Amino acid sequence: MAVTPLVTLFQVMLARSTEAAQSLLGEKFSGILNSDRYNAYNWLNVSQRQLCWAHLKREFTKISERKGVSRQLGTDLLSQQKRLFRLWAKVRDGTLSFENFQAAVLPLRERLKKLLQQGADSQIAHRKKTPLAHTVRTCRQLLKVEPALCLFVAIEGLEPTNNAAERAIRPAVLWRKNSFGSQREEGSVFVSRMLTVITSLRSQNRNILEFMTDAVRANRKGTTPPSLLPQ
Repeated sequence: MAVTPLVTLFQVMLARSTEAAQSLLGEKFSGILNSDRYNAYNWLNVSQRQLCWAHLKREFTKISERKGVSRQLGTDLLSQQKRLFRLWAKVRDGTLSFENFQAAVLPLRERLKKLLQQGADSQIAHRKKTPLAHTVRTCRQLLKVEPALCLFVAIEGLEPTNNAAERAIRPAVLWRKNSFGSQREEGSVFVSRMLTVITSLRSQNRNILEFMTDAVRANRKGTTPPSLLPQ
């Protein structure tokens, strides 16, 4: 699914893959994607991505719960995350200007990069699966996409998490769990379109029954159906 402030698009597909992401977003997607670190999005330029900090916090927490050098590294990374979100909270409540926020984040970002580099520099054997090895690989992966960690600091209005998408997809996940999903392609298309319509209309505070009634009436009369795009 793809979520914007006013329109949400659902697709029911067989797998969460690069092909699925390109089908949803378009192969020539030119916007900014706010998502987790799943590799299906790696075809996008890092300058077009904002990694979700809720997911990053979970990664840092995992590191902090490991033994040895990972524990201190994870604790330090979580400390930077908390400082960042204290600043972000002030931006959201209007007590800190966006320009001052950008200036305050500069040293924090440098510290974050140094911590990730510290973790990435640890030597591990190829295909090693120890807790330290997991920490090192996570740090190395994050360094490769480091610009995507703080794109929201450069672009005013961009959110640091993809919580909007997580909230929007939850009803669909519960529906699938309780109904066992659809059994045919036609059913999947119906479900994806209904989820798209209902979620988008709610975002726009529009009457769902009224929209559906107008859509059915237009179909029967062969007239122009109502638009799901904001009026």
